[in-house]
Amino acid sequence: MAHIVLFHSALGLRPAVHRFADALRAAGHQVTTPDLFDGAVFDRLDDGVAKRDELGIDELSRRAQAAVEGLPGDLIYAGFSLGAASAQLLAMTRPGARGAVLMHAALPAHFFGQTSWPDAVPAQLHFAEDDPWVDAAVVDALASPALEVFRYAGNAHLFADDDSDDYVEPHAQDMLDRVLAFVAQQTRAAA
Repeated sequence: MAHIVLFHSALGLRPAVHRFADALRAAGHQVTTPDLFDGAVFDRLDDGVAKRDELGIDELSRRAQAAVEGLPGDLIYAGFSLGAASAQLLAMTRPGARGAVLMHAALPAHFFGQTSWPDAVPAQLHFAEDDPWVDAAVVDALASPALEVFRYAGNAHLFADDDSDDYVEPHAQDMLDRVLAFVAQQTRAAA
């Protein structure tokens, strides 16, 4: 069993995030789903981005770090879009990370005081090839033997959010299957 911390996108802690967490729980894992937006949820990404900007990146980073205080270090950090930034922050800076799953986003390593993805932290990155929110050059710069990158056809940003207009069921299922396999692999490796 792994303990996964799953961070929501800029749309907030919506039912789609809970359903993804439930799929991980059904596979026998413990999942924590922090709410960085104080209960606010949105249907439009622009509204969620406005909430992000209202809170500020420093405050969101503080909230993500506070969400894992008191939890063990050997967590798998996962996140959707905005939440991928929180997952990336913790995986790259908090000692003991068992792994990371970045969905629909990745930031440059230098944002976290690194030059590349840390080889000691196994990770997956999932995004649509033509997603206007994901910079392919950033993805390429993160290249590491520890980071497995999955590109999906199209430009849908939140393709795994079944409450979103971006939802692409085959991509969402493929991503879920890959995430479940990754978490199972990290669980076996830690045993």
